[in-house]
Amino acid sequence: MTPLASAVMERLTSAYGDARDPAKAAPMAAYMRGQFAFLGIPSPAQKALARAALADLPRPAEDDLRDVAAACWALPEREYQYFACGWLRRHARVCSADFLATARELIITKSWWDTVDTLAAHLVGTLVSRHPALLSTMDAWSTDENMWLVRTAILHQLGYKEGTDTARLFRYCARQAGHRDFFVRKAIGWALREYSQTDPEAVRSFVESHRLAPLSSREALRRLG
Repeated sequence: MTPLASAVMERLTSAYGDARDPAKAAPMAAYMRGQFAFLGIPSPAQKALARAALADLPRPAEDDLRDVAAACWALPEREYQYFACGWLRRHARVCSADFLATARELIITKSWWDTVDTLAAHLVGTLVSRHPALLSTMDAWSTDENMWLVRTAILHQLGYKEGTDTARLFRYCARQAGHRDFFVRKAIGWALREYSQTDPEAVRSFVESHRLAPLSSREALRRLG
């Protein structure tokens, strides 16, 4: 582990450990269907503790980000993965195209929407925008057997607005329109709904001309009336 990563993790585990609240941890775990352990630290407190832990530390390099992410994913409590997602989001522009391999590992490990969506829109989306050669990987993920990689491919352009590759977005949505999983169908609707703020007529036309799941259609048209 890099020296900076070691310092971050030492500070973070100390701060989060001191703030542990078992009474709050139980309902937080229940909300996530019991899939993850929690320390019981509410989101505002998590962010305040994270800011304090990072105070006076230098900006991270790619290796620092990779090591902290791996260390946070190795810990059982979900708050650590939330910290890693937030730090990666903040410093995504530091990362080279090679960091997509790390992102993939995080997406397919301890997978649930609460981490995958942040990684998709704010880490993977930034990486692909800065390194267009990664588009071929998004094409591959859009048909992957792992539904979280499919969801990531669909959502990675979520913040692109006028920069959205419309043909690619629509192609991914059409390709997975009949997907059996709720989270993929929901992602289709969410991605289309966000893009409808940029090009409402294109989204309306796409929905009308494709057989989407009812959930996807409802979400896609929610802002269009």
